[in-house]
Amino acid sequence: MTVKVAVLASGRGSNFKALIDAVESGDCDARILVLITNNPDAPAITVAKQAGIPVEIVQRMDFPDRGSMDDRIKVILDKHGVELVVLAGYMLLIKGKKLLDAYKMRIINIHPALLPSFPGVDAQKQAFDYGARISGLTIHFVDENLDAGPIIYQEAVDISGCKSAGEVSKKIIEREHAAYPMIVDSFSKGHYAVDGRHVRFAPKPRS
Repeated sequence: MTVKVAVLASGRGSNFKALIDAVESGDCDARILVLITNNPDAPAITVAKQAGIPVEIVQRMDFPDRGSMDDRIKVILDKHGVELVVLAGYMLLIKGKKLLDAYKMRIINIHPALLPSFPGVDAQKQAFDYGARISGLTIHFVDENLDAGPIIYQEAVDISGCKSAGEVSKKIIEREHAAYPMIVDSFSKGHYAVDGRHVRFAPKPRS
């Protein structure tokens, strides 16, 4: 069953574009209903408009607190009948209890490191500065804590040959663009299982 998706993004929207491309090619059984952004200058807005996807701008400055801002996001999600919320470079923590409760285990995020290692911003630089030879990506459910929700999927990436944090970012983002649509597609097919604080991803069986 096609999963109804909203994407939250703050920047260029490269994972958003990868998801659009996978939907259009038939590799991801999803319908992207709306882009929500906190940044009126985000390049992701152009990506959405080119794909004919509605855009909602929800800025922090327009609300007295973060809870009120997240309440507005919930209203938008409810209006569109969203089933899965996909964070794609959304640079704000979700703090609103109403939103988190209403969409529990239905908000996912992609992080450019193997959590719990290197949480927060600049994860690729953190890994490079640490001297890590292996990093990767993590797709996880979002809860009230930073990069700490139940893990859905992880993929290791060899960064031993990288000469800069920029090279680390480039290697990881290539895998993100493949992994994120795959996981979104899995929600349409129910190919995942929650086990305590961990989520085991079950790939589609080979025919």
